[in-house]
Amino acid sequence: MLLQAVFLLLLHCLASTLGHYELCKSLVSTDEGPVWEQYACQPKTASMKDHMRIKVDPPGITCGNPPERFCTLENPYLCSDECDASNPDLAHPPQLMQDKERTGLLTYWQTVTWRSHPEPLLANISMSWNKSLELSDDILVTFEYGRPTIMVLDKSMDHGRSWHPYQYYADDCMDAFNMQPKLVADLSPANITRVICTEQYSRWVGSKNDKNVKFEVRARFSVFAGPRLQNMDSLYTRMESMKGLRDFFTFTNLRMRLLRPALGGTYVQRDNLLKYFYAISNIEVPARCKCNLHSSQCLLLDGNLQCQCEHNTTGQDCQRCKKSFKAKSWKAGSYLPTPNGHPQLLHTSWFPLRFQ
Repeated sequence: MLLQAVFLLLLHCLASTLGHYELCKSLVSTDEGPVWEQYACQPKTASMKDHMRIKVDPPGITCGNPPERFCTLENPYLCSDECDASNPDLAHPPQLMQDKERTGLLTYWQTVTWRSHPEPLLANISMSWNKSLELSDDILVTFEYGRPTIMVLDKSMDHGRSWHPYQYYADDCMDAFNMQPKLVADLSPANITRVICTEQYSRWVGSKNDKNVKFEVRARFSVFAGPRLQNMDSLYTRMESMKGLRDFFTFTNLRMRLLRPALGGTYVQRDNLLKYFYAISNIEVPARCKCNLHSSQCLLLDGNLQCQCEHNTTGQDCQRCKKSFKAKSWKAGSYLPTPNGHPQLLHTSWFPLRFQ
């Protein structure tokens, strides 16, 4: 009995030191002995770029086949750089958007130059995970040699069968998309899931001054949780009460549609098209596995992310009951009541503990 008491105390101390929804269950003492009490739980945030599969189209949009010279907007007539897919030192394949640059050398994917002008220079970058994920921080895309003047970020929740715009980007939103430009700061709690067009990341400021394009997640969270995200209980309460909010941050696939490259703050100069192209050195997607609040761990198994389901649930997203519990109705867990939530199971959530 002394060992049981010590074990219960240790588990209680562990539960009190964990953050929101990191624990799926805890031992509690009752008149009938120690039992497991079940909580809503979710995995920690991870860098999902390590697990994403990247596809670039149309075919032939990646530079290097055949080899091609290019120059930069800062040095438009010094066109001595070359992209050559057959030379590892001069190749710029898609996988360089997600590699770790440990050597200090900058690596990046690059397209062909705008040699077919006036036809548009279009490129799609699709990212898939074969798993439902939930954004937990800003998506950050780093462009070399200038950010696109027009692009769209799309998302899919059904593994690429259908797509929906997440955000529009343009140096002139009215001209590109017939939309008034907005910032996330312009949004209110009532319309925080609104799809906007922003000019914040598309205007020319020099390719070395600001390379990043963001999809701002943290700023949306802060509308409910405060600028330093100190009131997370308010955010999680809104996740339960506001229709569509949880789904807004949920995705299985992302896609960037690059519609017009950086122009250097001028119109297209047709006498030198070798300076117009897209180049991406890094894509960061901070997210967690969506486990419907039924798991605190998500592991890579046989090449795919898989929730380690609790609460008698199963499936890649813990989206159904185990076979022996099929007579019961499955529900996603609830963030309420904070800070531990509720597993929302209709079958019993108390399981007697047996000590050997």
